[in-house]
Amino acid sequence: NFDRASERERELYLLIKNCWDEDPERRPDFKKIEMTLGKIFSNLHNQATETYMDNLIRRLQMYSRTLERLVEERTALYKAERDRADRLNFMLLPGPVVRSLKETGRVEPELFEEVTVYFSDIVGFTTLCHYSTPMEVVDMLNDIYKNFDSILDHHDVYKVETIGDAYMVASGLPSRNGDMHAVDIAHMALDILEFVGTFELQHLPGIPLWIRIGVHSGPCAAGVVGNKMPRYCLFGDTVNTASRMESTGLPLRIHVTQSTINILKRTGCKFEYEKRGETYLKGKGKEITYWLTGVTEAKYNLPTPPTAENFQRLQQDLAEMIVYSLQKRGREYDGFEKRKTLSTKVRRRETDTLPEYFHLAVTDNPDTHL
Repeated sequence: NFDRASERERELYLLIKNCWDEDPERRPDFKKIEMTLGKIFSNLHNQATETYMDNLIRRLQMYSRTLERLVEERTALYKAERDRADRLNFMLLPGPVVRSLKETGRVEPELFEEVTVYFSDIVGFTTLCHYSTPMEVVDMLNDIYKNFDSILDHHDVYKVETIGDAYMVASGLPSRNGDMHAVDIAHMALDILEFVGTFELQHLPGIPLWIRIGVHSGPCAAGVVGNKMPRYCLFGDTVNTASRMESTGLPLRIHVTQSTINILKRTGCKFEYEKRGETYLKGKGKEITYWLTGVTEAKYNLPTPPTAENFQRLQQDLAEMIVYSLQKRGREYDGFEKRKTLSTKVRRRETDTLPEYFHLAVTDNPDTHL
């Protein structure tokens, strides 16, 4: 629209039109194009009379502004990547450990006089995996651990690691918290057990989710191990004892040692517990252990643990329960009959020796042996 076009716009239009002329002789040469464009842009910047030095200064200023913009963009990208790396490090390692690594490049191992370690395990996990696809197993563990992790956010605890269906948590390290480590682990264990009572397997509706929980308090050494993938690892008899407490426990029960009970008593928190009696722990002999059942001033909706007789029967019938659940859903997949037959063979082989969870099917006898 030439009526509203400025003088510079009309000059630029005529220059372009002349460059497109069908007659090559009438087209402007490069020198004329350069002079015309220089005149247009000089007028655009109100610099028709600018000297060579003024032009040089103006170009340097434009170059400086461009560099500043590029530096700001690159700095923003660097900060975003650094924050992303920091978030990843804080997910893998405790906060104080990450800060020490950033400041000094190393983390000295420490001996903690008293911490509380938690172990939990899914009962019948091998059988559940046998009748599940790999994606279903991953989704199941992801659903369970995602909810476990959200519970941990409300307590002063540190998630050490997960190996398969095993879940390990500790409190009292790397930041010491007095005697509250036992209290935090106890509250966390009750919250996790309450969640398990309401959790339902998405691909196996009607199949109960049972976990065993073991808790022990004592001294522990901790430090960062590894270079390519550094891990904050715990060492000592306390870790082994907590693992034994989990393996000798019962489904939907929190198995606690005498040392943890003593710390809970010192804090004055009114936890409720039952004496289980003497339990044989491998490498330690017989120890007095307890079941943690709740808190006096708080109401937990904990699931009812199965009796020893019911657990033994349900454990033996778990495969049939899963098959019935799959058939009820009308699920069909390749190798279903093969899996069902294989389960029968495995079950027949196990009945000839000891069942997989025979050490859990105990009576009310206070002595429990592996």
